[in-house]
Amino acid sequence: MTFLGLPAADLEAAADVAILGIPFGMAYPDAGLTTDCVEAPAAIRARSGRLARFLDHHDFELDGPMLPPGGGFRIVDAGDVPGAPDAGPANHAAAESAVASVLNTRTVPIVLGGDDSVCIPVIRAYAGRGPLWILQVDAHLDFRHEVEGVREGYSSPMRRATELADVASIVQVGLRGVGSARTADVADARAAGNLLVTARELRERGVAWLVEQLPADASVFVAFDCDGLDPSVLPAVSGAAPGGLDYAEAAELLAATATRCQVVGAAFTELIPARDVNEISALVVVRLVMRLLAAMARRPPGAARLSGT
Repeated sequence: MTFLGLPAADLEAAADVAILGIPFGMAYPDAGLTTDCVEAPAAIRARSGRLARFLDHHDFELDGPMLPPGGGFRIVDAGDVPGAPDAGPANHAAAESAVASVLNTRTVPIVLGGDDSVCIPVIRAYAGRGPLWILQVDAHLDFRHEVEGVREGYSSPMRRATELADVASIVQVGLRGVGSARTADVADARAAGNLLVTARELRERGVAWLVEQLPADASVFVAFDCDGLDPSVLPAVSGAAPGGLDYAEAAELLAATATRCQVVGAAFTELIPARDVNEISALVVVRLVMRLLAAMARRPPGAARLSGT
């Protein structure tokens, strides 16, 4: 099954966007609930299938069809990157190679994870492609040096991203509650130039203010952890924290970012299908991906294209 019943394709297919599943990342010795994140790409695709027949129907969030008619914006599904739960380094190498293959065709990858660790190889695949801004939506900072001796697990992707020469800046939004971050990690993130925005601050200042913190026409990668949303909206996560973004805020944030900037990739991570009653959380992810795709499709021709390698 493909996302929204879209055409299946290989990694080298020329398209505007490729949906790519990356179920496997770098697990911790005590992986906990996030082991079930490997089922998320399949669950998201399965839930999207129930909306596939409505692609040309009126979408009241867009005041028009879900995607522009006429086929001028081509989206394909490139399947899943193979992996295994206990093969962290090989999983990351395979993920980086797969994303690089997609980028080499000037196609924008939209990744379905997997836990947050998959963001590390995905972002590394952008090396040498020009300055990259990262917009992270997450309840947690993800800035640990290491956890249980693992440097590339789900608590460290933004720390690893700041170490990359091509990453210009990171905006981290939705922060709240308690997670793996220590006070020193917060200080390190700020010292690295990251903009840390709590969920409460976003609500007070508004989505428009947040998006203006990204340079106009910047190349932006969106790292979207499902626990960035309030658990009343998307409960099927391992790190639920009250006070998160609501659906409207998240959808507006994605659409406004894709309108102001060039979204050159995204990863939606940390959904746990085993906790998803009535598949409501998977539906929320599907709708957020669709809102992002719709906004990207409505940019001027060629605006979603990546610079060559």
